[in-house]
Amino acid sequence: RRKIPDVKESFDLGKENDTITPNIWPPETDLPGFRDFFVRFYETCYELEVRLLEAVSIGLGVETDYLTSFHKEKDNQIRLLHYPSVDAELFESGRAECIGAHSDFGTMTILFQDEVGGLMVEDMHEKEKFVEAPFIPGTVVVNVGDFLMRWSNDQLKSTIHTVRTPPVKDSSVSKVRMTEDRYSIPYFIVADRDKAIDSIPSCHGPQTPKKYEPISCSEYIDMRMNALY
Repeated sequence: RRKIPDVKESFDLGKENDTITPNIWPPETDLPGFRDFFVRFYETCYELEVRLLEAVSIGLGVETDYLTSFHKEKDNQIRLLHYPSVDAELFESGRAECIGAHSDFGTMTILFQDEVGGLMVEDMHEKEKFVEAPFIPGTVVVNVGDFLMRWSNDQLKSTIHTVRTPPVKDSSVSKVRMTEDRYSIPYFIVADRDKAIDSIPSCHGPQTPKKYEPISCSEYIDMRMNALY
């Protein structure tokens, strides 16, 4: 199958005290306050992460702190994404994508998006049919990731999604129809690297046997990355 290029640029951040993959920050003189803001933003996202994990645990019928007990090390990732304006015809002709259809590897993703729109989510009842996930002020989008799907013995389904930025509303000043610039910030929630996870107790039983062997998050991510590259 022909590989269609993604049109995006990104900057990734992890936890501030990570000794394995430490952050590389732009100089303070170039972006004053950037580092301080995102260190605090990371902690704010973690607070929201804990509340979401508690809610999912309650929904699955296990102890409130069941999932949070596997997410103590804050081994998460923030990605600053920019989808630049391009000729809309590139997308319409299938010669480019903002980002191709995919699911996220981790537990969950919290997505902050701007008002431009363009996030498309696959219909859970019809494969390859995508519906818009519009920008709603004051809200975030939450995706289930592949790791949580495995962890829940496939009771929770990971979210297939893509991005297709819309054309500029008024492009009469140019003969070329350009897309809007889009900015978004996903916060990727992943479990502690070396803690082995097995099927959540409420997600398997005599009528629903376990589908997967125990695995750690680092082993799972390595397996998925090796399959890609």
